[in-house]
Amino acid sequence: MTLFRFAVVTGILLIPAWAAYHVSRATERRTEGAREVADRAFENLRQGLETGRWEPFFDLLSDDFTFWFPTGKYLGLHKGKGAAMEFFRYVSSAFPDGIRVVEVLRQTGTGQTFVYEFRDEGMLRGEPYKNRVAISLDVCGDKICGYREYFGSDGKIN
Repeated sequence: MTLFRFAVVTGILLIPAWAAYHVSRATERRTEGAREVADRAFENLRQGLETGRWEPFFDLLSDDFTFWFPTGKYLGLHKGKGAAMEFFRYVSSAFPDGIRVVEVLRQTGTGQTFVYEFRDEGMLRGEPYKNRVAISLDVCGDKICGYREYFGSDGKIN
């Protein structure tokens, strides 16, 4: 094999490896940036649940934000930041003393989607409330553009 032919073959073989490496690194950087946005949103959500002060969380939502809720008045998919603001204020009205996240069980995610699993407690319209929740946050740029919530009761506190 001539040196020229070897260089061509080697170059062709190295270009895909080089490209794959750089695409992988770019994806890692995007995931890290998206994770920071999601973590900040989760912390602001947590503060909103505890205090009813939702503005820092609302500031992180995109105008085309969508959310899905599994039950009750807000069952199903909802679109728009305004609908989300109405929903989270409704949550605060149902829990006037707030909901406290008592334990974060897991955090995971890749790309633009991150899931937080946690336990929370509070008083729901005067009745003890205890729950296990998983929320999924979708990140678009520096905003949260999607939210999905899933839960199953840990039972009432007696």
